Amino acid sequence: MKKILTAAILTSLTMSTAAFAQGGFKGPSALSATTVQDAKEMRDDTNVILVGHITKYLGGENYQFEDTTGTITVEIDEDLWRNLTVTPQDKVELRGEVDKGWTKLEIDVDSIQIVQ
Repeated sequence: MKKILTAAILTSLTMSTAAFAQGGFKGPSALSATTVQDAKEMRDDTNVILVGHITKYLGGENYQFEDTTGTITVEIDEDLWRNLTVTPQDKVELRGEVDKGWTKLEIDVDSIQIVQ
């Protein structure tokens, strides 16, 4: 009986510890925030962090993003929203990369979060 109880307790502790093991480092990064104006001049696949506002839905997975230097189209995959609701008044941080093609320039977003 003691062995079963001990096993149950260990299993419970392991499962609860795993639930809290979803974190990671939160602090300064070698990559710092850039502006829309600067992002428009960067090479394809350059990593960027943009801070500003999503101002308009453009269709599909495309949105208009704006900061104090201009606007740019951002592509945000549906699964990145994680039940997050964002309005044009919310300041957000987008992490992604520049996606330059022959006729388009956009930011392919990897993560989104609301910032103060």
